[in-house]
Amino acid sequence: MLTSCLEYFMKHTSSGSTKDGQVQKHGVTSAHTTDHDSWQQVGLMLVTSFNCGWILSFSNLMLVPLGWAWGIPGLLVIGLFTAYANWLLAGFHFIDGQRFIRFRDIMGFLFGKGMYHITWAFQSGILLLGNMGFILLGAKALKEINLAFSESTLRLQYFIVITGVAYFIFSFVVPNISSMRIWLGVSAILTFSYIGMILVILAKDGKSNKNRDYEIEGSTVSKIMNAFGAVSAIIVCNTSGMLLEIQSTLRWPAVVNMRKALSLQYTVGLIVYYGVSIMGYWAYGSGVSQYLPRELSGPKWVKVLINAAVFLQSIISQHMFVQPVHEALDTKFLNLGESIYSRENIKRRFILRALLFATNTFVTATIPFMGDFINFLGSFTLVALTFIFPSMIFIKVKGHAANAAKKAWHWSIIVISFLIAIATTVSAVDLIVHDIKEYHFFADT
Repeated sequence: MLTSCLEYFMKHTSSGSTKDGQVQKHGVTSAHTTDHDSWQQVGLMLVTSFNCGWILSFSNLMLVPLGWAWGIPGLLVIGLFTAYANWLLAGFHFIDGQRFIRFRDIMGFLFGKGMYHITWAFQSGILLLGNMGFILLGAKALKEINLAFSESTLRLQYFIVITGVAYFIFSFVVPNISSMRIWLGVSAILTFSYIGMILVILAKDGKSNKNRDYEIEGSTVSKIMNAFGAVSAIIVCNTSGMLLEIQSTLRWPAVVNMRKALSLQYTVGLIVYYGVSIMGYWAYGSGVSQYLPRELSGPKWVKVLINAAVFLQSIISQHMFVQPVHEALDTKFLNLGESIYSRENIKRRFILRALLFATNTFVTATIPFMGDFINFLGSFTLVALTFIFPSMIFIKVKGHAANAAKKAWHWSIIVISFLIAIATTVSAVDLIVHDIKEYHFFADT
């Protein structure tokens, strides 16, 4: 109630100006649009973005290391706690009348400049590596299409370059999250089209596959390492570490609307990406591929359609996950006194996006087992951003008025999450060491 009153007060008493996306409100300056989008638009963006092509790897990443006995409870518990942590963080969009549209700003305000830089390093690291992971995902989808028509396919690096160029063009044409509105409908059509086709084939393959088993292979040590890797993957599939940045685009009341959007993500969205993951594991067992379409039976054209939809949808969904980086660069280097579509700002935005995607594409082509590094950063950065930092904020802001039980609850979250971060990081490092020995630079994976 207090938060809603503060938002109402700030909305109706603060002066500000909005001009083609340059916003200066409540003491906050950004080159991107704020206070603009409906919760339905943001909810649809969350549902479709978290149901991107990455879900086609989740059967292998999340359930194969855990099996049924640990996998299903793990999905439910981590999904529930992730939803709770994001719900909690959304309530701190305003603190003492001050608005926070960036995660790093709230951490710097409460804990000092050091935490500002740590938070931004965590966010930018996972978002940039996540974008490289998207480039790799799109490239593999294109390679699968090429394999359907040719026995001598091109090297993966060619498809990485094509994907990087496509992402760059989209990011230049669609400058911010609010501009994605019309594209979210396209994303929804693509998402539920390829998911629908996959579920039908999985049901058919699962009924006919009599040789599958669900045994967890490996030594005791490898099973433990892989299990913590699966925990990290479940966290990655449920959260992004950029909630406040997304929340800043919402109309007033931002807290209420963000929580409505989160409700859509953690009901409709979660049912879909968990459903595909569970169906894939059920259909093929512990031998399920790291990229689900490789397993699917049926005519060639079905696989081509699925991979084409995955590639096209990834162009749209990757845009959300890299937005805080775009926003930071645009706010620093664009001329905020001019329209975002002015000639000078268009030129600057072109250069910024070109440099970002040229770098990301080159690194992805050089190290095409980028998923290992995403898992590494996701292990400790997303655990901190999703679980540890929101509880730290609660204790700092409301600890003086909270009872002992609430304080103990949030301290237990911090301690347990810290231990999970250590375990998942060790597991991720072990996987990186293994794959560095197996792969080489510019490997055609």
